[in-house]
Amino acid sequence: MKRVFIKVYKFFGKIYRYIFYGKITEYFFKLFIPCIYYTKGNESAISINLWFFQKVLGFNKHCYWPVHFTSKVTFPQNIYVGIDAAPGISPGCYIQAIGKIYLGNHVQIAPNVGLISSNHFMLDIRHHVKNEIKIGDYSRIGMGSIILPGVVLGEFTTVSAGSVVTTSFPDGFCVIAGNPAKIVQDFSKNESIKSKFLRYNQKYSYNGYIPTEKFEAYRKKYLKV
Repeated sequence: MKRVFIKVYKFFGKIYRYIFYGKITEYFFKLFIPCIYYTKGNESAISINLWFFQKVLGFNKHCYWPVHFTSKVTFPQNIYVGIDAAPGISPGCYIQAIGKIYLGNHVQIAPNVGLISSNHFMLDIRHHVKNEIKIGDYSRIGMGSIILPGVVLGEFTTVSAGSVVTTSFPDGFCVIAGNPAKIVQDFSKNESIKSKFLRYNQKYSYNGYIPTEKFEAYRKKYLKV
């Protein structure tokens, strides 16, 4: 009985792979949903599951980049998403963009991260005090971290898991950790080490679901950043 079950399982597994990962399906995506085909292998790749939950089932459908169905994004028109970046693509993130948020190219954000661009006004909590968040190219935000209003992180900034970032580190090339976050490794003044940080690009560039060559027109028409 066990052998029969295993054979049936393998049989349906082959069917599943043929339907969703076979050459015919790959050709279909290339023609009709090219963002799935051309971003595969990227760090913020658009998967079939992400696309289905977002575009078909409607979870976070208002966002122009891939967002996991368990993440929450507010005011996406106030968010600039760079190439191969996707705030909320990992599960459990909270992206609050009452103020503006700018993410550079190749910024990667782990699960359960919070980006919060405004606070309640102390004297009247019905109102918000807006500010901006700016995260430089090739930065990494570790799991469970929180980035608070007004924070600017330079390129190649690594935020360690569980950090609460309350102040800016605009020089980048550093590792920050703790609550409140402080620099634990700083390479910003060491030119020989800085030169070893790798800058890379993919063959096909996308800002979320949008080809990069079309993104500026989209930005001018729909975004406030």
